[in-house]
Amino acid sequence: MLRTSLLATAAMIGGVAIGAFAFRPDLVSAQSVTAEKTGETNTYEQLNLFGEVFERIRSSYVEPVKDDALVESAINGMLSGLDPHSSYMNAKDYGDMQIQTKGEFGGLGIEVTMQDGLIKVVSPMDDTPAAKAGMQPNDLISHIDGDPVLGLSLNQAVDKMRGEVGSSITVTVIRGNQEPFDVTMKRAVITLKSVRWEMQDNNIGYVRITSFSEQTDSGLKSAIAAIKTASKGNLTGLVLDLRNNPGGLLDQAIAVSDDFLDKGEIVSTRGRNPDDGQRWNAEGGDLLDGKPVIVLINGGSASASEIVSGALQDHHRAILMGTKSFGKGSVQSIIPIPNHGAIRLTTARYYTPSGRSIQAKGIDPDIIVEPAKIETQDDNGKHEADLRGALANPDDAQKKAPEINNQEGNPQPGPESQNGEPKKEDQPPANVQPGTNVDQNQQKPHVGSEKIAITDPEKDYQLARALDLLQGLALVKNSGASSAD
Repeated sequence: MLRTSLLATAAMIGGVAIGAFAFRPDLVSAQSVTAEKTGETNTYEQLNLFGEVFERIRSSYVEPVKDDALVESAINGMLSGLDPHSSYMNAKDYGDMQIQTKGEFGGLGIEVTMQDGLIKVVSPMDDTPAAKAGMQPNDLISHIDGDPVLGLSLNQAVDKMRGEVGSSITVTVIRGNQEPFDVTMKRAVITLKSVRWEMQDNNIGYVRITSFSEQTDSGLKSAIAAIKTASKGNLTGLVLDLRNNPGGLLDQAIAVSDDFLDKGEIVSTRGRNPDDGQRWNAEGGDLLDGKPVIVLINGGSASASEIVSGALQDHHRAILMGTKSFGKGSVQSIIPIPNHGAIRLTTARYYTPSGRSIQAKGIDPDIIVEPAKIETQDDNGKHEADLRGALANPDDAQKKAPEINNQEGNPQPGPESQNGEPKKEDQPPANVQPGTNVDQNQQKPHVGSEKIAITDPEKDYQLARALDLLQGLALVKNSGASSAD
């Protein structure tokens, strides 16, 4: 009945003249039937081919193979042949994936994909065995414990990298033009705080998002609240560090973008069917009330990180600094298969608010800053003060005057009050021992975030440039305000 209706519709459409062409209903119907039958025949032939190969392996392979292993391998091959991000997860892998998105899992702490049959590192995660061992984005892993990776699916290779907590694993790494070398790591339970923060000089906040898990948005909100409190209302700006962030949950990327935007589109997705397209817009207010934001990205910033970066860049809400991002502009849907596991299937491409796809292109930063090592050099040049007979600075003479008065027994008001007692604000709070941390933000840990000394601008050139830029913007703003006054 359905086929009759489709053919009738085709016949009706075929009888309408379009431009210089006219279609004959009888030919259209015949061609449609022939094409449909041909398509069905080809599908059945391919399924018969699969069945024949399946039976031949069962009967003739050198060792017995379980049917479920063959079927799982066939499904893996079918999905991995589509693109590097589609794959099959058996029940165990599916369970591990659910644990990972909640922010705690076991392994090496490394995000990987496939490239030319080898494992490619997207990024190592902070404070994990992979990061401590020096693994870097774009590293290629050719062997795992001496066994070649070539020929394995992504899930099979990841499975080999997992193991008992505390056990060692050695991977062979290919990095650029260097000779392959071995890296040995110890597996660990990976517990990630997806958001970490600290205060820099000049009231500049720093937030590092390591991945987009279920805790990320709540962690960011609490981190920004703590930064505002620590700056006592004098926040200069914020550095949002998304370097080596491999991505994660789409809804968390949307929520994080929304935290910095008052209105406008955040991201849109377009699938195979045009009617399945979706669009997400900002709903809440800007948590920073318009304070300047600099986003740090690099080649390890992928997927959800690129959604946030693209949204803030297109809305001119942030300045992007660093190097080009990874370029993963596709969305994977997790589709559970009852009693078996799930498939991770690429179902859409995502687009930034301006309508650009970053698939295989990446996001270019507004200011390119390559990673570099900062070295200080001695300034041996002479100054005016070094010249013989140079005039003294009159301001220095004025500053020395109070010191002379003190020597003559005329004390000047200082940190003590006029009666010689310490000022109230200099006294420690009651019942608090010297050295005790009384910061209320530290007494209760923030959900999904933590304050920790995680940066070293003297060694991190990209961060140092970001801090300089924020300080410069603040100086320009303050200078404009003074001129207006």
